[in-house]
Amino acid sequence: MLWLRSALAAVLLLAAFLTGAMAQEKIRVGVLKYGTVNWALDAMTRNGLDEKNGVDVEIVPFAGEDASTVAIQAGDVDIIVSDWLWVSRQRSAGADLTFAPYSTSVGSMMVAGDSEMKALGDLKAKTIGVAGGPLDKNWLLIQALAKKKYGIDLASENDVVFGAPPLLMAKAQSGELDAVLNFWHYAARLEAEGFRTLISGTDAAIEMGTSGPVAALGWVFRDSFADKNPKAIKGFLAADKATKALLASSDEEWRILARLTKAENDKTLHTLRDRYREGIPSRSAADEEADARTLYRLLVGIGGEKLVGPSTELVDGTYWTGLADGG
Repeated sequence: MLWLRSALAAVLLLAAFLTGAMAQEKIRVGVLKYGTVNWALDAMTRNGLDEKNGVDVEIVPFAGEDASTVAIQAGDVDIIVSDWLWVSRQRSAGADLTFAPYSTSVGSMMVAGDSEMKALGDLKAKTIGVAGGPLDKNWLLIQALAKKKYGIDLASENDVVFGAPPLLMAKAQSGELDAVLNFWHYAARLEAEGFRTLISGTDAAIEMGTSGPVAALGWVFRDSFADKNPKAIKGFLAADKATKALLASSDEEWRILARLTKAENDKTLHTLRDRYREGIPSRSAADEEADARTLYRLLVGIGGEKLVGPSTELVDGTYWTGLADGG
């Protein structure tokens, strides 16, 4: 009978394993192949935080942002990272996309450590590099603040150069640019080399009326997908929260991630780590959405329909209603 009991135990163990495997909710996450979101997803899946929260994450890499936005609209992936402004514009056109905050890290205007420029008002008759293009939100907010506070028109009173983030970083390093507004991780790399922040997009937003930092980027998915797969979305967002807690507390985890960050040295890695941690959202969903609405109205006045689309207000439902508890 001993063999029978052992066989029965083995069967029960296998059944439990299969039940657990079946309980995992599959979720396809579309990300830029070399984007910083890969750092978090690597930490999540490597530490099994997706499985612990009942989801099985499949990472789907894309070469560019346009490809990922097309994929979410076509249903080829279940979730991507994008910004609430794009989500609002899509909802105004009838899409059922919605947004859950991911990161408050935004671009910063960087200058050399020995630069004579100390404030935004000093940024006149200079050569400025801007990543993200003429309609980059941070660039528009900084322009609006410069005009409001100092009476300076940055676009017309400076030599402005638009370009790819790595190219602009190289030009700043070589001294070809007096200042560069670059994405957060490029700004962090410059900081590690002795550059300093003249003003960030968050600084400009707060001076223009928000009560705190607003998550520029978030997890974007369809309302219809969340309705049909509530465990998948809630499980994934719980895994994301657990991953952020890990990255906020574990320096060892960042040493493991060094291979993905491509940090050239410890100082760069530590700066990337610290700026990432600063960008982890800590405010309630209600506060985030209220400030996003404030920012939206500002951007309507600055960039108009070309930037925000036809709606003069942030479209209802842009922020996922499942975030009532702060996410």
